Amino acid sequence: MAILILAIGLYGPATLVGPLPRTEAVIDDASDIVPTRGAPTVSQNGASAIATADGSVLASGGDTAAVPLGGVTKVITALVVLDEKPIEAGKPGPSIVVTAEDYAGYVTYISEAARSISLIAGETWTEQQYLQAMLLGSSNTHADALARWAFGSVDDYVVAANAWLAANGYPGTTVVDATGLAEGSEGTASDLAALASRAFGDPVIADIMSRDSVVVAGNRPVDNVAAYRAEDGITGLSRSFTDAAGLCFLFRLTVGTGDDAVPLYGAFLREPDYETLDGDLTTLVSSAAETLTETVLVAEADELVTYTTPWGDEAHGVAVTTKSELIWLTTPVTKTITVEPVTTAAKGTRVGQVTFHTPTGDVTVLLELDRRIADPGPVWRMTHPAPVIDAFIRSRTDSE
Repeated sequence: MAILILAIGLYGPATLVGPLPRTEAVIDDASDIVPTRGAPTVSQNGASAIATADGSVLASGGDTAAVPLGGVTKVITALVVLDEKPIEAGKPGPSIVVTAEDYAGYVTYISEAARSISLIAGETWTEQQYLQAMLLGSSNTHADALARWAFGSVDDYVVAANAWLAANGYPGTTVVDATGLAEGSEGTASDLAALASRAFGDPVIADIMSRDSVVVAGNRPVDNVAAYRAEDGITGLSRSFTDAAGLCFLFRLTVGTGDDAVPLYGAFLREPDYETLDGDLTTLVSSAAETLTETVLVAEADELVTYTTPWGDEAHGVAVTTKSELIWLTTPVTKTITVEPVTTAAKGTRVGQVTFHTPTGDVTVLLELDRRIADPGPVWRMTHPAPVIDAFIRSRTDSE
């Protein structure tokens, strides 16, 4: 009798005031967003590729194998040196004293008619000025000098640079020098387009490349020799020519203006001449504008999750806002939906999120309930003891 009384005494509280069973959440399995226009047109001459802001390759053309890099190798030198010796954008960074070896390198490069900005042994430069001379002026002397200063020798720099390339996801690219004059410094256009995206994402490099000219140590003017076709929204990162590499151009292309501006990052390697490069750039610029599409990823109140309660109520997890993106679609946009467990909740309760995986990065929108999920009341609780008591037992187990 005592056990019966105890059981009856527990039954009432467990069913009337105990926790309710969780609702069942069914996630929308609608199809992914399918491309309608495709990618911009890239050069089929030499080796070419374009990438989005996150480094994802959008399109490639021509030779897919590694090719000589020429002066664009200096972009790798800048990234690796900044990884080893970071400075703030717009700041001079540490001082560097020009060595006799640096000056001897300058004399050699000048005798070979290779690009070099003058320096004198014993002078003091800053890291920022060395980077400006190397990137804006494409100075081979300063590429070697930076490598020696940061790593002790060019040979030690090469080891570090190849380790950095491998570790950061550029398997098709290797270097044997800091300048790119050696034919053994090679890379794929896809790697170099992604590296261009990375370089422009570095605040120090972006600040340097935004300038038409600077004045460095000894009151020396340095012009931006990478600049090309700025009127078409192109910002040059490296522009060079060698017999082995041909004409090579790394750049950013900005499509649109203002809030609608979207960047692309390009590597056009082994272009045979400027006439060909100009034609290829013109095609890219026009096709990029034509294929950029405003894609609605989700509309406000779109139902992405359906919640069904054991007592027959139903509510939906809906998008709290409309979200669209200006993007180039070459593959379907997939989505990931995550939800929170729900028993009872008010309308507007945040219940999860949907994340769209686009070519320019992830876009996340919150989900909320479109209507209230209410307590079913005492009658349902008393007439459905099994799920209620199970929820009560689970709550006690979870709290222990």
